[in-house]
Amino acid sequence: MSTADGAVRATWTFSRPTSLGAAAGPTVRTRRSAVRPAVEVRPAVGDDLPGIAVLCSEARRESASGAQICAPDEDRLVRHLSVLLTLPGGNVLVALHDGRPVGFVLARVLDPHLFADEPSLYVEAVYVGEDARRRGVGHALLSATAELAASSGATHVYSVPIPGSRGVQRFLARLGFGPVAGHRVVSTAVLQRRLAADLTPARRGTRSLEDLIARRRRARTETMSGPVDLREFQAEYNRRAGVVTPADTRETLPG
Repeated sequence: MSTADGAVRATWTFSRPTSLGAAAGPTVRTRRSAVRPAVEVRPAVGDDLPGIAVLCSEARRESASGAQICAPDEDRLVRHLSVLLTLPGGNVLVALHDGRPVGFVLARVLDPHLFADEPSLYVEAVYVGEDARRRGVGHALLSATAELAASSGATHVYSVPIPGSRGVQRFLARLGFGPVAGHRVVSTAVLQRRLAADLTPARRGTRSLEDLIARRRRARTETMSGPVDLREFQAEYNRRAGVVTPADTRETLPG
């Protein structure tokens, strides 16, 4: 549901229906709220950010490309999350179980721009702590995310799963998320270095692999009469070594 100030607040309880059995007549289903305690999903406040930063660090350790996800310093993460909360359209949703953060969604509402005529919701991260999985926390987070998108007039929800997280990818696919485009990433320093290398002319005296192969082929075809004529040197070497060439053999044969 939404609060009076427009903030999204949702409390999700999970219970399992039970049956009284055939002997008791018709099947009666009741709600047992004690089976699974409630998971509350609401917009994060300042006091929630340290707990969310801990979850971000956990997500970083799980991913093979953790350096691309977030900073390793939790104090720095808290500052980053604080900035997101102050940005226009920035949203941090937190899932609480017994008052403890167990999952979060980082999202931004994007206004219409050059390539889109309508607002959209961009989910930068969705994560559920390892000890709170398979309890409906992810479903509760995405339900609150969908409500946030609807209240913001966003016609589409975009999400970028954590690299290597197949579970999240399957979860999103089950909810209807489909591939749209792929992201490629490079550090700024590497990009600048590669761009500078492309503009640097080749050093003098360097040749490409094709030039080297061509030179070797020419050397094989020219044999001894190539750029440096070695025929006289070879003849003198054979004479001193006592090597009899076919020409010398023909000259010494008796007539």
